[in-house]
Amino acid sequence: MTQPYSASGAVPLRAAPGAEDTGPRLTRIETFTTPLVGFVRVTTEDGASGWGQVSPYNADITCQVLHRQVAPWALGRGTDALEEVIAQIPEREHKYPGTYLCRAMAGLDTAVWDWRGKVAGLPVCTLLGGTPGRVRAYASSMRRDISAEEETQRMQALRDRHGFDAFKVRVGAECGHDRDEWPGRTEAIIPALRRAMGPKASLLVDANSGFSPERAIAVGGLLQDHGFEHFEEPCPYWEMEQTARVRTALDLDVAGGEQDWDLVNWRRMIALRAVDIVQPDILYVGGMIRAMQVARMGDAAGLSCTPHAANLSLVTLFTLHLLRAVPNPGRYLEFSIEGPDYYPWQEGLFRNDPYTVTDGHLTVTDAPGWGVEISADFLARATYHSSEAPS
Repeated sequence: MTQPYSASGAVPLRAAPGAEDTGPRLTRIETFTTPLVGFVRVTTEDGASGWGQVSPYNADITCQVLHRQVAPWALGRGTDALEEVIAQIPEREHKYPGTYLCRAMAGLDTAVWDWRGKVAGLPVCTLLGGTPGRVRAYASSMRRDISAEEETQRMQALRDRHGFDAFKVRVGAECGHDRDEWPGRTEAIIPALRRAMGPKASLLVDANSGFSPERAIAVGGLLQDHGFEHFEEPCPYWEMEQTARVRTALDLDVAGGEQDWDLVNWRRMIALRAVDIVQPDILYVGGMIRAMQVARMGDAAGLSCTPHAANLSLVTLFTLHLLRAVPNPGRYLEFSIEGPDYYPWQEGLFRNDPYTVTDGHLTVTDAPGWGVEISADFLARATYHSSEAPS
């Protein structure tokens, strides 16, 4: 299905400021989407193009937001103006703050970074001030519907097959109000994982906003007793003061921020010292520019950055490049271990697989841009829309 928004008059283009913009001007923004995942292609007046992605899940809605409320502010602007455009869109769309706007902005941002890298012949991490190279990963489980025994068996197999030495499992229930997925699961899986993986493995848990401060502190004590080093989103993420109480009470690192898209909230979270580790999701927060801003805010406060990257769409590749460029990279990259039985929509997205794990590490290559191409099969079955600058 093709819908050229600007050409059809469905959404009139607004006058784009910045006649002095340098760099080739953006002339077309296209989206290729299913309800679960959506890719973005930008093209400039010289015919060069780059690929990016909006955030997964309800991606078709996000692509509508991109065409209606992001593209009109970007089309006609020079590629050197991306930073200015990304800063201006939340103000131009100030009556519509929220996650959808940022998820849509991320599609524009990441596509222009790919364009920049391809034109320069450099990987994005180099454009951001870093270098290609290896990044240590942790094997990240997305499941709660799994027993301690089954989960530890999965982790052992991944250790033996791919060399992982860091592992994360889920505790509590998502937004669970102190309920567990089933009674006793949290108390069972914490010691079981340590026993199975041995004393040297780095172990992490994610509570997904599951606990009150009191319950989180009790679970944190159990985590400390078994040598865990990372306790993610222990309390409802919007209750920053609750998370700050947990961080103050515990010695292990408390991490959070994956859901947060508002840079004002990020400043507040860091000022509160609510977390030890900042975890922006590049596609939730609005793209590489805003994720780098969060990382630098964290660095100024002495906090490391371990971004959220919970699936094998492009977000994990974006995160690899970010970790090779930020001044305060965390100890590891989040790497989802879930395959087609859990995330069937991840299959067949790319012509070249960017996710080879060797000795528990992934590698950012020196390929220009993101170094990946979208599968022609996916593009053929996706819903297509286009926004174009007026001629």
